[in-house]
Amino acid sequence: MSKLGNLGARLHRGEVGYDFVGNRKIWYGLSILITITAIVGLAVRGLNMGIEFQGGAVFTTPKNTSVSVSQAETYAEEASGHDAIVQKLGDGTLRIQLAGIDTDKSNQIKKVLAEDLKLDSEQINADLVGPSWGDQVADKAWQGLGIFLVLVVIYLAIAFEWRMAVAAFVALIHDITITVGIYALVGFEVTPGTVIGLLTILGYSLYDTVVVFDSLKEQTKDITKQTRWTYSDIANRSINSTLVRSINTTVVALLPVAGLLFIGGGVLGAGMLNDISLSLFVGLAAGAYSSIFIATPLVADLKEREPQMKALRKRVLAKRAQAAATGESLDAPVTDAAFDDEPEDDDATPAVVGPRNQPPSRSRGRGRPSGKRR
Repeated sequence: MSKLGNLGARLHRGEVGYDFVGNRKIWYGLSILITITAIVGLAVRGLNMGIEFQGGAVFTTPKNTSVSVSQAETYAEEASGHDAIVQKLGDGTLRIQLAGIDTDKSNQIKKVLAEDLKLDSEQINADLVGPSWGDQVADKAWQGLGIFLVLVVIYLAIAFEWRMAVAAFVALIHDITITVGIYALVGFEVTPGTVIGLLTILGYSLYDTVVVFDSLKEQTKDITKQTRWTYSDIANRSINSTLVRSINTTVVALLPVAGLLFIGGGVLGAGMLNDISLSLFVGLAAGAYSSIFIATPLVADLKEREPQMKALRKRVLAKRAQAAATGESLDAPVTDAAFDDEPEDDDATPAVVGPRNQPPSRSRGRGRPSGKRR
């Protein structure tokens, strides 16, 4: 743990780091590949919509029912004429789901199931869902998602700038597409719990992004008053300085969600836990990835298109070429002395480009009258 802490401190001070922004084409390509895979899975397999969205009935048997899942599935399909989804819960209860059936036929199906399962019909609990209610749930989910995205873009544009708002929006779409695509590929049922999980991960996926953006905004203040760092350089330093923090918060958030997914859903057989925990698990992982590999490099790409940033890049590259020709080192800690080649006013504030030493005094020798001393 101490080694991880030392690494985090060195990353924050800029002593070590990985060139995330410089290798952004690799991350863009990887993200495009994953997104295309998710879209293909969504188009080919489609989403397994729950009865809350399609309408239908859910029959729940008593505890410790002796009939197997496959046998109960056969009985349900024969009784209804529709495909059935059967889950065995942790206490031995069978949950039989029939989507798309007419609710008027539910009593007849219930009686047939009771005979096949050798149970009294009163022992089987039936929950009926009409298709109109499912349509209302879907509409409300889309409305909530749209309102959230609009508010996020407006807030980020005001708090930071429109380029960061665009980058965050792209990262959110990236996270949602991957999560929905995983649902299609895995075949998990989409329920209101899934929608809740999707809306929840949107906030989590923005958390690390906003942390990096805040650091980037602070470090690029008055960036054009120096000639050592380009905007992409400082964006890369911002990612590295918050990298360990992002990893720690993501891992801590993923551990309990993994418990819900693999223990609660897999071992105990709680269907609702599967619905919400998978969306949380995939969304949290995708959000941490997008904040580091997508959002910040995309901001750097957009900013580097500005005329001021293009001019700054030319000056920085020219200075580096001059330093390489003269053998001058540019690896020393950043101080105001590094900016002395830039003309600036006496009251100008040096650019904030990361941790640096206290600037030396420049008042020495100033204020003297011209001519000979008396």
